[in-house]
Amino acid sequence: MPRHSAWCSRKAQVVQVLGLVFALAGCAGRQDAEPRTVRVEVPVAVPCRVPAVEVPAWATAGLRKGDDLQTKVRALLAERRQRIGYEAQLLAANQACQD
Repeated sequence: MPRHSAWCSRKAQVVQVLGLVFALAGCAGRQDAEPRTVRVEVPVAVPCRVPAVEVPAWATAGLRKGDDLQTKVRALLAERRQRIGYEAQLLAANQACQD
């Protein structure tokens, strides 16, 4: 058995030496390249800056309990149009931040 372990040890040394030789041979064929500048474009997060959307004075805010039905309906219809416009402004501000 001692001969076998000596042979395995010798074989391991030969493999190590061959590995070192091949590694050095690979480095010898390589020439140093000149440094060059490479431009890499990476997206960068930028905080969104849009003007604040003002909340309008809603048309129904001035209604009183004793107002007639026609006045209340007109105020509700006016407020509906206000809300549609307000939502459009909010969506536009949000879309400006998405682009």
